[in-house]
Amino acid sequence: MDAIISRLKDHLNQAVIGQHKLVDKLLVALLADGHVLLEGPPGIAKTTAAKAMATAISSQFQRIQFTPDLLPGDVTGTEIFQQETGQFNFVAGPVINNIVLADEINRAPAKVQSALLEAMGEQQVTVGNKSYALPELFFVIATQNPIEQEGTYPLPEAQLDRFLMKLLVDYPNAEDELKILQLVRTQSAHQHTSPSPICSEQDILTLRQQVLKLYMAEPVENYIVQLVMATRHPEHYMPDMVNMIDFGASPRATIALDRCARAYALLKGEQFVTPDDVRAVAHDVLRHRLIPSFEAEASGLSVETLLDHLLAKVPVA
Repeated sequence: MDAIISRLKDHLNQAVIGQHKLVDKLLVALLADGHVLLEGPPGIAKTTAAKAMATAISSQFQRIQFTPDLLPGDVTGTEIFQQETGQFNFVAGPVINNIVLADEINRAPAKVQSALLEAMGEQQVTVGNKSYALPELFFVIATQNPIEQEGTYPLPEAQLDRFLMKLLVDYPNAEDELKILQLVRTQSAHQHTSPSPICSEQDILTLRQQVLKLYMAEPVENYIVQLVMATRHPEHYMPDMVNMIDFGASPRATIALDRCARAYALLKGEQFVTPDDVRAVAHDVLRHRLIPSFEAEASGLSVETLLDHLLAKVPVA
């Protein structure tokens, strides 16, 4: 299984130049059995990363372009009346696949977002009075552009909490930009060739079981709990940060930290989870689950800064 992880990383790093952190965290989310929200400016390979992951795994992939006129049935599927039989038949929508790219998710209205929320949270879709199960391997990669706010529908906190991680993607440096240019030219010359899958759905499911079985000592578990508690009661750890966080992380964040730390340790080839593994994924797991107060914003304290302070102050048990 270590060989599969290594080949997956190599495949993704070759397809997405200069985004090694993004590749690692996408694999963490995949192995931790969660969904990921990518935020960054356009044209920096968010969609490319999702497609590269889909080609690496022998699975079904579908991209959904979210727009203001999208309907829930366009995502989940709908029942169509068959005149020959006089019955309604369900036609599956694009969300009923293994890997789903929800492109510019914040451009869809609330009803569409709620349909995706059910799929992410319950691993099923409901059409009419019937529910349809999604595949066992179901992974949503959603993207949103932070630059344009006009004509968008901000994701509600309940839906943000459904994402295991929120990853911030930035521009590559000049050296990587040159490699991207050369890669695109090479791909254009071989556009009819398609790479063979590296692993199967069952391989990913097996890796997920290994993640759950990875050893985590009780002090590390207590450290995870204390980190989440610190987001709810920062005054206990940082007296100078009183009233800086309006709402802290939910119990879902505790579970997410546990799973992501385990997946990150497995990705590094470790046999047990350390506090460093927890810290490595803490920002990605918690940044979309905290709501800074007005006082924090007025003081110029971002979510990232607040998390830096928490990680510096909360001791390892």
